[in-house]
Amino acid sequence: MKKFGFFLLDGYALMSTAAALEPMRAANLFASQKLYDIRVMSLGGGQSRSSVGFFCEAQDIATAGFDFDIVFVIAGGDPLAARDTRLSVWLRELDRTGVALGGISGGALILADAGLLEKRRFTVHWHHYDQMRRVFPNLLLEQRLYLIDRDRYTCAGGAAPLDMMHAIISRDHGTQFAQRISDWFIQAEVRQPDAPQQSSITARFGMLPAAVHAAIELMETHIADPLTIAQLAVLSGLSVRQMQRQFSKSLGISVMETYRRIRLDTARALLRSTLLPIGEVAQMSGFPNQAHFTTRFTERVGLTPGAFRLAERTVTTSPTSLVPPQRS
Repeated sequence: MKKFGFFLLDGYALMSTAAALEPMRAANLFASQKLYDIRVMSLGGGQSRSSVGFFCEAQDIATAGFDFDIVFVIAGGDPLAARDTRLSVWLRELDRTGVALGGISGGALILADAGLLEKRRFTVHWHHYDQMRRVFPNLLLEQRLYLIDRDRYTCAGGAAPLDMMHAIISRDHGTQFAQRISDWFIQAEVRQPDAPQQSSITARFGMLPAAVHAAIELMETHIADPLTIAQLAVLSGLSVRQMQRQFSKSLGISVMETYRRIRLDTARALLRSTLLPIGEVAQMSGFPNQAHFTTRFTERVGLTPGAFRLAERTVTTSPTSLVPPQRS
């Protein structure tokens, strides 16, 4: 029997957590014996609150010890806003004693902050790409669904833990057994680790000319450091005039208006799910200063960044208890 620990940072994504825990529970259900001992932990123990107000009973890391095969850190929102020395010390001690470590959704940022991703390939939810590159520019971040590099298990979150747990269970107990679990969760297609985290540009914008598609791809990978229209044109194989014409015909708006909307959508997601200062959100969204960002954001959304964040945070969900999964 293997011992899997799941550390929940307050504000953890409920979907990511369930997608990580449920395959382990199902493995125990289908096997003739208990295969995985599942422990849920938090700072201080007690009830750990998820992103939508559900609570999960968790054990304090102070009493959890270090007897694990793998410990996953599950985090959402702005993980680095909740830095805590106790957590970093505990994770480093786990590593020192030979425990494998994992990060789900924003969990890799916690591992990186503790100095535990040096010389390891890893991934993180796409929402955290720019923050990870800015704060930890020398680490080996890759844009994958999940990534297992020796004793590091990192995953994008959302539904992706289902795919990573399938890989782990396949390794431990064979592909046939793992497929039974995937079928149980109506997971008709198990995705490979290098699958994209976001839906394709075609799925979001429809069929586009190759050059327009290439330009949007460049825009989405250069949010904090926007390219000029001349750079976009050259890299897409068009003149500026040709590019403007193709964008107008395909999308009904200009090249730079498309780019601005993509960056403002990124800013909106950051304001909704993190506590980053508005000036940092502006910088991470590629705006030269906070005043310019506020003007453009207000034009697009109808609220100032501060008012938008406040409005989003007034949406609450009644607390509900979520107990750790048990063998049934």
